[in-house]
Parts: sequence; C-alpha cells; structure tokens
Amino acid sequence: MVIYTACTKEDTKVDIPPVGDVGESIDDDAQVGDTQEKLDFNGMTMNVVTTSEKYVELFDAFAAEVNAKVEFLSMSSGEVIARIEAEGGKPMADLWFGGGVDAFMAAKESGLLEQYRPIEIDKVDSRFVDQDGYWSSKGLTVVGFLINEELLGEKNLPIPSTWAEIADPIYKDEIIMANPAISGTNYGAVKGILDMMGEDKGWEYLSKLNDNIPFYGKRGKDPEEKTVAGEFAIGIIPADKGSFDVAEKNNLSVVYPEDGIAWVPEGVAIFKGGDGVDIAKAFIDYMLRDENQKILSELDGKDSAQMIKDGVSGYDLGLPKERLIDQDISTFGSMREEILNKWEELTKGK
Repeated sequence: MVIYTACTKEDTKVDIPPVGDVGESIDDDAQVGDTQEKLDFNGMTMNVVTTSEKYVELFDAFAAEVNAKVEFLSMSSGEVIARIEAEGGKPMADLWFGGGVDAFMAAKESGLLEQYRPIEIDKVDSRFVDQDGYWSSKGLTVVGFLINEELLGEKNLPIPSTWAEIADPIYKDEIIMANPAISGTNYGAVKGILDMMGEDKGWEYLSKLNDNIPFYGKRGKDPEEKTVAGEFAIGIIPADKGSFDVAEKNNLSVVYPEDGIAWVPEGVAIFKGGDGVDIAKAFIDYMLRDENQKILSELDGKDSAQMIKDGVSGYDLGLPKERLIDQDISTFGSMREEILNKWEELTKGK
C-alpha cells in the first residue's frame, strides 16, 4: 500500500457545512444541488483509494480550496472489496477514485457505497453514471489497436482497421490482448463486442479472434509493451494520449476500430460509513466542474470524446464519438462472471 499526502491550509476554524450545502444524499425527495458554497473542512483528512499518484495535482488544489488533507491508498479494485468485506464492512477510505466500473457495481450490490447525487450530475451523460446514485465516472477508457506497421510490412500483411479484419486467419499469431479476467480494458473489449454483435455472433467472432492469439497477457500493459518490442504486430490496448505518445516514439500507430469502439466508464464513488463522507461528496462536486474536468482530461490524456460532460475539451486524438458501441452498461458487472467463465472455456487456459 502506498500513501501520498496532499496539502492543506492551517489553523482555520470554521464549522463543517451540512451535507445539503454540498449536494444531496439520495432519498425519495432529494434534489440535485444547484450551487456550491465556499466550504471549509477545518483540516480534516479524506482518504482516497486511487489507481495512480498522477492525480495529486487535482487533489492538492481541492485540499487547498476546502481546507482539508488528502491521503492516497494504492490498491487494486479486487483488494478494495476483499479488504472491506474482511473487516466487516468498515471502509479503509472515504473516496474510491478510478478503476473499472464492474468493481463499483459489485461494491454497490454488496452495500459498500454511499448514495449521492452531485451538483451538475444532470449535465453528465446518463450512460456514465449509476441511475441509483451509487457511482459516477471520471472519464472513459476506450479500446483501440496498437499497430506495428513495420512488422506487418515485413510479412506483407495489410494494416487492419476493424474488429472484423483482425479475426482474419492471415493475422494468426500476430495479435496480443491481456486476459480480460485481469484487464478491465480487455474485459470491456469482450463485453463491447458481445453488445455490438449479440451473444451468438459475438461468441462466434471471439472464437475466430482467439485462433489468432497465441496467448493472453498476464498484465494489462503486456499488449503495448510486446507490440513495441516487435513480438506482435497488433496489440489491443486502452487508447489515450499515452498510447499515442508510445506509438509516436516507437514508429507505431494507434487505430480506432471503424466498426465500433468499446468503452469502459472509470468509476468514482463514496464508501459507506467512512469518516470523511462529507469531504468525499464535496470532492465529487469539485471534480464535475468544467475547469476540473479539463484538468482531468490533461492528467488522464483523454480525447474530448472520452469526457463525461459535453463541451469539456480534452486532447484532440481523433476519437470519433459516433463510433462508440451502444453498450449495455447495466449488465457490465452482473454478467462478468458468466462472460469470464465462458471466455475461460473458449480460450482453454491460454
């Protein structure tokens, strides 16, 4: 576990505002707040489970604005749920920031999350938030192809631009993806294909794709690293500015599939029963402000089409929003075990 600490102001003594001044906890008559008053949390600490220390800049600015301290705990989504359940439901943190939304759905079903309707939530695309108010998103992960054009050229193979094309037998042993049981991005790819093609045709397609993949990466970074190393010609990856930078540095290219782009919301939620619930609610309100969405787009390397609010400008990575697959996110978590069991049977332990 890694802990980082964000800054705070000192010695200011003002009462913490009631929750209603921040947004609204959900009950039958709850309304979304429409203003955000000046808050002062008197140096209290918010503990945050997050996927990376790169967000310190955003949390530093929040801590300074509301006179709070922020500490980060680094652990995987699976570790988060297992630890809370092992400790009888007592959370180790107040805010959960980032990670595949399937874990957030599982936590919701286990009663581990606090309901909250943030200020400006009505400006967020309804596909990217839980309709019961248990989680929202900080952005989207989208799935693309990292292409080693030099390697394809050596083998006289064309550059693919669609999911359909990479299932062609001419790409046998030229493709790598990470095991979807360990990679949220690649689970999102599998779920997106099933939603796009339907169950029967989707599994038929995945069987053909499997024939072209000699083994599945044990780490989420394997497809990128092994494509860069020239071990594979095509890697199935999360496409963001980081992947474009890697491609430019190594004379590779990133392709958004023309027949549909799978996507995964990156969850944000408040742990139920934490000591800093009010600060966590204030942070989500803060995160959804346009200027802070802009900061997030820069920290995460997101295209504008990966942002959860319309009108927030990210990087111009050429992501065509109209190609995002019409996915059923409501079953993203509930079907995970069934999909992965069938996947294991299909791939036979590759």
